[in-house]
Amino acid sequence: MTIRILLVDDHPLVRDGLRARLEAVPTFDVVGEAGSAAEALAVARDCAPDLVLMDINMRGGNGIEATAAFRAQCPAVAVLILSMHDKSDYVTQAMAAGARGYVLKDAPGKDIVVAIETVISGGIYYSAALAGQLGQKAGVAQEEPLTAREQEVLRHLANGESNKQIARELDLSVRTVETHRLNIKRKLGIEGQAELIRFAVQHAREI
Repeated sequence: MTIRILLVDDHPLVRDGLRARLEAVPTFDVVGEAGSAAEALAVARDCAPDLVLMDINMRGGNGIEATAAFRAQCPAVAVLILSMHDKSDYVTQAMAAGARGYVLKDAPGKDIVVAIETVISGGIYYSAALAGQLGQKAGVAQEEPLTAREQEVLRHLANGESNKQIARELDLSVRTVETHRLNIKRKLGIEGQAELIRFAVQHAREI
């Protein structure tokens, strides 16, 4: 399946770099670009994207406001935030507006690819660098926070993935994933697998 992507950023050089990176992926098709929040909605109506890769700071309105507008006017279009801001408040506001993920601009290029694929598959994605902040904000194990890797495993669990699938996605052994699950349950004070999955699903937008 080809994923149709709209790039929204007010810096042409940034858009050029993103287009080159994304179009190197056979299943990605950059169908449009916009330099402002207002322009993004107009372009989206013409090019019918599956996903919008959205900056936050732009002329003519910010990306969080634009995300809310997209959710209201184009509910079938997924919005993935790509921003330089690494504060949890920005992430919380973006997700509350309807974004399906949040990737930092200084993250490795492969993270953007994984984020797009995760969001299009119905999951939620955060850059690993945000995991600690978000875990604390969600009230996760205040005395012993989850590590960035444990946060990743928890997000994959929220997407209904098995240990084998998580191991493949994160390039880990199944035994290592099982160990992470045990550590997560210990830190959260959770005993059963069903309770762990329920927690992951309930807190997926915050982790």
